[in-house]
This record gives sequence, C-alpha cells and structure tokens, in this order.
Amino acid sequence: MGAIGDRLLAVRGSIPEGTELVAVSKFHPVEELMEAYQAGQRLFGENRPQEMAAKAVAMPKDIQWHFIGHLQSNKIKQVVPYATLIHSVDSEKLYFQIKDYCVRNSCSTRVLLQMHIASEDTKQGFSAEELLAFVSTLMGREKLDEPSPVEICGLMGMASFTDDVSVVDREFSQIEHVFKEIKAQWGEGMPAFRELSIGMSGDYMTALRHGATLVRVGTAIFGERDYSKPFKIW
Repeated sequence: MGAIGDRLLAVRGSIPEGTELVAVSKFHPVEELMEAYQAGQRLFGENRPQEMAAKAVAMPKDIQWHFIGHLQSNKIKQVVPYATLIHSVDSEKLYFQIKDYCVRNSCSTRVLLQMHIASEDTKQGFSAEELLAFVSTLMGREKLDEPSPVEICGLMGMASFTDDVSVVDREFSQIEHVFKEIKAQWGEGMPAFRELSIGMSGDYMTALRHGATLVRVGTAIFGERDYSKPFKIW
C-alpha cells in the first residue's frame, strides 16, 4: 500500500464508529484517488462541479460523491446528477433553485444547510437565526405542499482558519446547538435530518467532540497540492 493508503487508514483509525470520512480529493488526479479507493475508500468530496463530474465518469461506479464547495445556481445541473449529498446549501435562494431544477427534471437530491460559524466574512452560510427561521417556514410550507424533491439531511459548517483550538471549539459548539435544536423542534417531520458535517484535516478531532457524523479530510490523506502545476484529471 502506498503513502496515500497508509495516511487514509491512519485517519480512518482515528474516527469512531458512526462518523463517516469524506476524502476531500479536489485538485488531485484520478490516479491518487484510486490509491485511496484501493485502500477501501468509497466516499469522496469535491469542490468544483466540472471536476466532480469528470471524476465520476472516470472512476468506479460504487463511489459516492459529495459536493462540498460553494454552489452557483448555473452549476446545479452539473452537480445534482452526480452528488449523493450536497453539503453547501447556503441560502434560501439556492435551496429553491435546486428544488426547481429537481421538479423540472423529475429527480431528487439530498442536501445539508450550511451555517456560517467562522469569523471570516468570505465563508458563506445561514446565521443561526436565519437557519431556524428558514426551517420553521419550510416545515410549515411542506405540510401544505407536495413532498419536496430536496431532502434536508442536516447541517454543515466550516470553522475559522486558526490555530486557536478554543475558537474552533466554540464555533463547533454553536452549530451543534442549532443542530440539536432543529432535531428537537422538527425532527419528526425531518426523518433524514441526522448529519452534522464539521471538521477538516486540521480540526476534525475537535469536531468529533461535537457530534460530527461527517468529517471532510483532504490534506491529511492526499498531502498538499502543488497549485503551480496545471490540474489534470489523470
């Protein structure tokens, strides 16, 4: 087994039962993803629609692809056909655009709502108040309308980029609290709402203490990507 496989197994060994590892493979070629595949990994996360679609076509069909990047409305058609879960629904507008696409194309998809928990303004997502208000409104509307083709399966959040563990711990605590509040208030009407996607290579151990069911780990598995080189699928 190569270095990628060894690192993958080390990360997997640090994750408890009940939490899934999303191997974040953005900008890494298929040959590197196949090393992880040969080591048993079947769940990969991609940030760019075109890259995910190309890899999905090129790689074995038993792989699950999660889309974890910012999703623009004009890219929905490139993501929904391939993603088993979209982590990054960061606004009401995007939710309804995805819903409209699914209605028009007679398909369905699964999503997470992205909550803004970091200090950086560059990161997207609902505030806690916006998130609770949206779910409340949506649950009232869903009782009157036909079941939505977009199934909300939980929340996603990205912590601040910092070495201060106390900051990250506080931010993960915030999203954990909102996650539990939604489950307590609307859990019966949202049976799929059970996923909490928090934690990346540098902070996933902290995320595990806050109930992460999905951790998105890339660098700790695939190593640093040399961005000076042109990206190639192969």
